[in-house]
Amino acid sequence: MGIRRAGEHALLVETGSLEVSHRLDALLRADRPAGVAEIVPGPVTVLVTAPGADPARLRDELSRLLDTASAADATVTADAPEVVLPVVYDGADLDDVAALSALSPAEVVERHTGRELVVGWLGFAPGFAYLTGLDPALHVPRLDTPRTSVPAGAVAVAGPYSAVYPSASPGGWRLLGRSATAVWDVAAEPPALLTPGTRVRFRAVGTP
Repeated sequence: MGIRRAGEHALLVETGSLEVSHRLDALLRADRPAGVAEIVPGPVTVLVTAPGADPARLRDELSRLLDTASAADATVTADAPEVVLPVVYDGADLDDVAALSALSPAEVVERHTGRELVVGWLGFAPGFAYLTGLDPALHVPRLDTPRTSVPAGAVAVAGPYSAVYPSASPGGWRLLGRSATAVWDVAAEPPALLTPGTRVRFRAVGTP
């Protein structure tokens, strides 16, 4: 773990794990250091953009917070809300995911709705949340050839993650269904419904 410069106005904190990233993110948001404009947690890092901060002072503060977040007995937790997303499970790849998983389509839906997932981080596109905790039976590979367009609201899986496409875009994840809930709204605050640490459950409102 360490802290290094990232461009002219940012510091990248190497946390070593998603759990520590979430703890550090929670600490920073609970008591934001002076000059910090943006906090972006990742799987093993937290990027802190602070054009108005003193770099040396901010580095010292981040080092102290990282020590707190990394402590073996750390009890720091984010105020993580739970979001329930209704899904119509009629995705183009549902049967393929079932075949790859040696399950029936109905069993795929049961596995996908049977666990609480957690937003690990955002990436790929604004509002695109990587949901961790997916049932291992549904860890399937991405498509060999990505689609040129995936509609907003598409619910998908790839590898150990699930996601909801926030807007229409190309994509290679396997589509299980669709949700009418908007997960990205530029007029909302914050624009992303699914922020790091948010707990997510999918609820079937239409099944195969």
